[in-house]
Amino acid sequence: MAIVSEVNSTDTSASTSTEEQITEIKTTFSSEEIQNLLPHRYPFLLVDKIIDYVPGKLAVGVKNVTVNEPHFQGHYPGRPLMPGVLIVEAMAQVGGIFLKQQSGFEDGLFVFAGIDKVRFRRQVVPGDQLVMTVELLWIKQRRFGKIQARAEVDGQLAAEGELMFSLIN
Repeated sequence: MAIVSEVNSTDTSASTSTEEQITEIKTTFSSEEIQNLLPHRYPFLLVDKIIDYVPGKLAVGVKNVTVNEPHFQGHYPGRPLMPGVLIVEAMAQVGGIFLKQQSGFEDGLFVFAGIDKVRFRRQVVPGDQLVMTVELLWIKQRRFGKIQARAEVDGQLAAEGELMFSLIN
């Protein structure tokens, strides 16, 4: 509220300094921006966009699952199911995007260091939109990070687990 009253005040010097202090926080990321953050490319880039990002807390990403993805040729013919390992990888990629936004980690590469308590609750099939939410659990020694990840389709839990990352240079 103080910002609103200062911006609306007639004193232009106070208004200018207040406006300069306000920095816009990016809360969404396009496919192109994701490709600038992650080294993954087709067919292994599994995040189409980030629809919400709260610094230091969480990120929400989306993967549109389509029948023309190469893994569906063999998993399974006549009954395509997204492999669980790719669901986990998609959640990890959202986690990587989240961690790359943390101060001091912009130039690093995050790789898996551990996967704990992962459970699959629902099948993911072509036509589904996988919505993945990652929340920061901790960062240690400016080298390791752990997130809680959830993947949902139509509001139903598809997979969840804890993913740990290590920063490599």
